[in-house]
Amino acid sequence: MFESLSDRLESAFKNIKGEGRITEINIASTIKEIRRALVDADVNYKIAKEFTDTVKEKASGEKVLNAISPGQLMVKIVKDELVNLMGGDAVEFNSKGAPAVILIAGLQGSGKTTFSGKLAHYLKTQKKLSPLLVAADVYRPAAMEQLRVLGEQIGVDVHLELENKNPVEIAQNAIREARSKNKNVVIIDTAGRLAIDEAMMSEVANIKSAVNPQEILFVVDSMTGQDAVNTAKAFNERLDFSGVVLTKLDGDTRGGAALSIKYTVNKPIKFVSSGEKMDTLDVFYPERMAQRILGMGDITSLVEKAQAQFNEEEARKLEKKIRKNQFDFADFKQQLEQIKRMGNLKDLMAMIPGVGKAMKDIDISDDAFKGIEAMINSMTPHERGNPDSIDGSRRKRIAKGSGKDVAEVNAFMKQFEQMREMMKMMNKMPMGRMMPGMKK
Repeated sequence: MFESLSDRLESAFKNIKGEGRITEINIASTIKEIRRALVDADVNYKIAKEFTDTVKEKASGEKVLNAISPGQLMVKIVKDELVNLMGGDAVEFNSKGAPAVILIAGLQGSGKTTFSGKLAHYLKTQKKLSPLLVAADVYRPAAMEQLRVLGEQIGVDVHLELENKNPVEIAQNAIREARSKNKNVVIIDTAGRLAIDEAMMSEVANIKSAVNPQEILFVVDSMTGQDAVNTAKAFNERLDFSGVVLTKLDGDTRGGAALSIKYTVNKPIKFVSSGEKMDTLDVFYPERMAQRILGMGDITSLVEKAQAQFNEEEARKLEKKIRKNQFDFADFKQQLEQIKRMGNLKDLMAMIPGVGKAMKDIDISDDAFKGIEAMINSMTPHERGNPDSIDGSRRKRIAKGSGKDVAEVNAFMKQFEQMREMMKMMNKMPMGRMMPGMKK
């Protein structure tokens, strides 16, 4: 995500990050490179020029020339302006109502149905609400089936009327069902088209009039760049939506939509989404996104993801085991599972300042832990709980059971012992420093 833009901006800052004298000339050169980087990222030229003009004005004169760290000051100015361009502060999502009605709109292929499932999962797990998904795309039976499967996957009810071809009636019936079943959020997945047309606009506008939604979210494929911004403008003129959702941020996106959609339609980006997994939905924070673009990482989001998987009671038990040097393979596997639930490993690494750039050319598979898990799964319960009991013959059996060489098992065992030794050394440290969310 934004790798090309990040590289171009870093290159632009090199002009003023060196030890040479800072001048108006190389500041101007840096500004020019920033503008080129934005345009190449599919940001509209007018927006890119206005952005760099503002940066130039704030960086002009003595402000940067006489700064102790002019390069760092320039980066801060650009970061602040990126935050402003993308909307400033995060905007709260409105899920209050009896029930709250959320209308999902967008072009076909933008990821509306998948997002609907992700939103339902987010509201259920993070906000502790009881959502109802509504299949109001009456033209694509596959969309109805997809929503049914997603609902089953995440444990959320789905309102389906396979024979009804009136999406307004379906939406109204779904709200009545939600009230009867004490559902407090209704998420309506509407039909899309391959291009904007009057019939589609009229249909979704009629649904809006009939159900009076608390939120109208426009879902846009971020890989379509400036086209996404133009589509958002057309939808907003007709629907006056309340927020934008950027999907497919894990694809080959240049970032133009994220950077310029707020400027164009004056509506906030509320969520960003990547991949097909139901837990890959994030609230959009302009400042955090600006930090990622500039290679500053995003420790806040990383900690939040860790805390979402964190169980305080389990952590207390783990603390006792570590202090007694009883950390075993069952504990290790549990920790691996928590890390996997946090999301894509490479994306997690990119949230650590300075690590994202170093890892950008390294392919980290989501299956990176499979070999380790296979070895642990090939152990008996006794062996998992008593690592010291695993002798040579047991290692041979574990290697055979996991499809690994004995050398790989030996290497893993050695690494595990080194980790236990490190934990032993850290026993005197307060556990609150070692594990997010732990109380001292």
